[in-house]
Amino acid sequence: MRELFGTDGVRGTANQAPLVPETMVRLGKAIAAIFKDSGGDRRHKIVIGKDTRLSGYMIEQAMASGICSMGVDVLLVGPLATPGIAFITSGMRADAGVVISASHNPFEDNGIKIFCKHGFKLPDEQEHRIEELMASDEIERMAPTHSGIGKAFRVDDAKGRYIQFLKSTFPADMTLVGQKIALDCANGAAYATAPLVLEELGAHVYPIGVDPDGENINRNCGSLHPEMIAAEVRKRGAHIGVALDGDADRVVFVDEKGDVVDGDGIMAICALDMLKTQRLRKNTLVATVMSNMGLEKALDAAGAHVVRTQVGDRYVVERMRSDGYNFGGEQSGHLIYLDYTTTGDGMIGALQILAVMIKTGKPLSELASILKKYPQVQKNIRVRVKTPFEEVPDIANAIKEAEGKLGCDGRVLVRYSGTELKARVLLEGPDEECLNQIATDICGAIQSKLGCE
Repeated sequence: MRELFGTDGVRGTANQAPLVPETMVRLGKAIAAIFKDSGGDRRHKIVIGKDTRLSGYMIEQAMASGICSMGVDVLLVGPLATPGIAFITSGMRADAGVVISASHNPFEDNGIKIFCKHGFKLPDEQEHRIEELMASDEIERMAPTHSGIGKAFRVDDAKGRYIQFLKSTFPADMTLVGQKIALDCANGAAYATAPLVLEELGAHVYPIGVDPDGENINRNCGSLHPEMIAAEVRKRGAHIGVALDGDADRVVFVDEKGDVVDGDGIMAICALDMLKTQRLRKNTLVATVMSNMGLEKALDAAGAHVVRTQVGDRYVVERMRSDGYNFGGEQSGHLIYLDYTTTGDGMIGALQILAVMIKTGKPLSELASILKKYPQVQKNIRVRVKTPFEEVPDIANAIKEAEGKLGCDGRVLVRYSGTELKARVLLEGPDEECLNQIATDICGAIQSKLGCE
């Protein structure tokens, strides 16, 4: 059982366990030991990047100290999107990459994500090995002295490298000249790069959320608050609104009318376009259990397929790599194009949907109409502990009754958050009123047995 790592790395409140300097030094040591041990007899290096949170400075220094103490050099890139750090890690032939970010969480939280040298997130087994090293005395015995200690360097051109890479994923025979794009960078990691990418491709950009102060990341902005970019689209008469999250690995869109188009809508549009141009490998899209049943219906009608994974973009990527697929994502806005990158990238997702709009000459609202969604009800309940639901009879019975009521016409998904003390309930079916009543019954059972006071 892993104790430190959750669904997407380490996550918690900054300066409270485990995100305290002492633990971060030890985590840095363990990461360095893992990748130094597997990298041959040479000088090793690990990239560290972060988003714009105030606590990023503290954690960055602690991680760098731990890594250097193990004889591994550190490449500091500063604030940069999570997928940008994956790209820099691979491009600079580093042994690993570390991202200091809590993604869409509020500024008081922070977290750690780790990439291998190829830019992919670590599998569960490797995260478990890191935890084992942190709990043992083994890393102390591995620490070098004298000239064996590592150094830290600043990488001054990381942003420029990433901007050039992003532009290379947009069709060379197209430009964004004439496109009016409202862009919300969530006061996060992409504030300095995302506007430039679109502007250099010719777009007229209306940026918001580009003034980070260390505390305003994700605050009433970004992909969690699409109403902000919707208002900007209406105000500016923009063709599209693009809302990134704090580390820019996911994106939510707003069409020219100001209506939200989530990850399911974008996956439907892009998968069908890739199918039409024979670029969708094995005619298959990879999504998670959270995606709407309408996504399957839309692709089935066109002769394509949807396969599902558990929640988490790294599980989507693992399935794509193991089975030879090249496009997948999550309803929340993680979009993974393995032909271009190794992880979810909000700006690549934006560039791909813009390319479809330009190629077809259709506005986003018309493209998005291909997806007919089933009603979904989602609720979150704060819990004290994450006791398996099957071990709590009242909860197990409520879930079983819900499945019986919906039958083959709907879905029941009850799970724990991988990053927070929350139970998440998702119901899907043809009758929204019925779904709300069932959700109330399940949430009542969870609140009664496991909920916070």
